[in-house]
Amino acid sequence: MFVVDSKGELRYDHKIIGDMVEEETRVLDMGCGTGELLQYLVEKKRVKGHGVEISEEAIYSCVEKGLSVSHGDIDSGLKEYPEKFFDYVILNQVMPQVHKPKEAILESLRIGKHVIVGFPNFCYIKARFQIFFGGHVPITKSLPSTWYNTSNLHFLSIKDFENFCCDQKIKVTRKICIENNRVVGFMPNLFALNAIFEITV
Repeated sequence: MFVVDSKGELRYDHKIIGDMVEEETRVLDMGCGTGELLQYLVEKKRVKGHGVEISEEAIYSCVEKGLSVSHGDIDSGLKEYPEKFFDYVILNQVMPQVHKPKEAILESLRIGKHVIVGFPNFCYIKARFQIFFGGHVPITKSLPSTWYNTSNLHFLSIKDFENFCCDQKIKVTRKICIENNRVVGFMPNLFALNAIFEITV
């Protein structure tokens, strides 16, 4: 049985990604962590899933769940796959930690028919207030670490990602912006805590 959060509920972003992924498809989950999303997709959508993770401790957790996971990182772990080998490549909550996000996204689009990218919105209203009134790097639910104790290398907003897709001529087939457990439709770059894009070429 897939793992849920402390309240016994499936993480909302995992549910949204699960709704995007078609049943019985080939899925690569890059930076899969301890495998909760991948396990959900394998059990509920019957996908043929594989994960890539850099943390050995997280890999052990995936193996205990019966998942197929290999050791690697996003910056170098995509080049070994042939073109369009997967139906979906998932990059959920990993973009801020990737050294070369542009190359990672383009490589994901090369090996996947669809790419799902989920990331925290740095221009979320509470983050803006902390910068403007507090004068410090923001700490939010999706960006919980202090500046000196974070693995994040890059910070982006929903608008930044949209502009990137436009510049790279990448098609956005779906975009869902969320704040806690609800979808944000009005001014998402201001009011959404996280965003999930499905993109293709």
